Amino acid sequence: MAQAMKIAIVDDEQDMRQSISQWLALSGYDTETFASAEEALKTLGPEYPGIVISDIKMPGMGGMQVLKKRMGSDSALPVIMITGHGDVPMAVEAMRVGAFDFLEKPFDDEVLLPLVENALAHSASLFESQQQQLQIQELHDSLSRREKQVMNLVVAGRANREIAEELGISPKTVEVHRSRVMSKMRAGSLPELVKQAEQLGLS
Repeated sequence: MAQAMKIAIVDDEQDMRQSISQWLALSGYDTETFASAEEALKTLGPEYPGIVISDIKMPGMGGMQVLKKRMGSDSALPVIMITGHGDVPMAVEAMRVGAFDFLEKPFDDEVLLPLVENALAHSASLFESQQQQLQIQELHDSLSRREKQVMNLVVAGRANREIAEELGISPKTVEVHRSRVMSKMRAGSLPELVKQAEQLGLS
């Protein structure tokens, strides 16, 4: 999945961004470059599929501002900061804000690659989790109001008879609703249904 993702390179120095881009392209990655933070942020929306490599000091908006804006709208997007020797304290602050990692100039391309691989793996894992969360939410949205009530009580550990008494329906009807909940939620077991409820914040 990492190979299908994008790597955004943000640096006002043309030679630097082209060098990084060419090296990563030769390694099989899909890159796109931006000469300024302002330009990059027009593209780096919440659904951006990949990671960002950004210089920390640039004319106008710097890398720290890019990082803070990204953390504000999508904290799941890994950002690797590039810093000069005198900017190390700023890079450390960037880590506190949420940067994935930072590289000090000058750096060897061989040092960059494992960082990129780790960041992409991290991004892919988060993306998969987000997609799973969306799917579970869609399945839950497909439940009727009564089925949602039954699901809430089932994951709370209530027996069918207790659920029937609380909702004013027969135990047999509870069994039918319970079966439909398991089917619609695609849950193969009660522990799986409980886990889904936890992911939805229902328990």
